[in-house]
Amino acid sequence: MSSSGAQADLTRQLRAKGYRLTPARQLVLSAVTGLEHATPDAICAEVQRTASSVNLSTVYRTLELLEELGLVTHTHLGHGAPIYHAAAEKQHLHLVCRVCGEVEETSASVADPLVARLKQERGFETDVAHFAIFGRCARCAATDGEPAR
Repeated sequence: MSSSGAQADLTRQLRAKGYRLTPARQLVLSAVTGLEHATPDAICAEVQRTASSVNLSTVYRTLELLEELGLVTHTHLGHGAPIYHAAAEKQHLHLVCRVCGEVEETSASVADPLVARLKQERGFETDVAHFAIFGRCARCAATDGEPAR
């Protein structure tokens, strides 16, 4: 979704729920869409480039609201802060290298056999949007576990 489309969608959804489009909300959504995959700290830093008065707690509250409205989503890539991206992005999995820390994306469809099997055998409905797979990237695997440089 383009940033102008996201802004129009945000304005409509906020008004429908009795909220208004504040500059901070607009800046947070723009930062999420511009940065693509970012932690709340990175989003806050980006927002503060334009509005230095916006603090981290405002960013967290805004991210929660934007997620509730279905405009952003988050993924956990380990023990650290979640990363946020626009919900309009094509659903994908994150491949996290435990050696060099690189994060790659792959189509969520690669998990279809696992999702189908979990549904069939356990009745479990998997949320692949929050799914990160940890291992070694191709470069680190090729260097026998040494970080690729």
